[in-house]
Amino acid sequence: MAGIKSFDDLFLHTLKDVYYAERQILKALPKMAKAAEDPQLREAFMTHRDQTQQHIERLQEVFEALGKRAQGVTCEAINGLIEECEELLEEAPQPSAVRDAGLIASAQAIEHYEIARYGTLAAWAKQTGQKEVTSLLEQTLGEEKETDVLLTKIGVVNGKNRQAAA
Repeated sequence: MAGIKSFDDLFLHTLKDVYYAERQILKALPKMAKAAEDPQLREAFMTHRDQTQQHIERLQEVFEALGKRAQGVTCEAINGLIEECEELLEEAPQPSAVRDAGLIASAQAIEHYEIARYGTLAAWAKQTGQKEVTSLLEQTLGEEKETDVLLTKIGVVNGKNRQAAA
């Protein structure tokens, strides 16, 4: 994080971090959907892929509102979470309830990372009076939380985790 000397620098760095993360997630979601056995889980991944494209577009609007060029900075955290998911797919290569439970867990880890980033950015934008930026970030934050709830529903309410444990 060299070069972060001010709150504005920190905000911009975190924004670049989540921009990079969203672009990596956009690439990972179709692979996760293809690997899922459960049709509802596949659909959730593809729906979230479409949302992720919107998240990227909103982030580009945030950069524009700040008078900055949209660009990412490598996010080792998201790279690690996606790598864990890829390892799961290698170790559990056959579609199964166990693999689906692992995919749900991997996706929720990614969602929780995004929720943390968007929550922080929205709070910072609000504190600095950036209404347009706050609104854009809060909209995405809400969608990330909805995706997390949906994944919980698929895993717990719909019994995917119970099937995996059987």
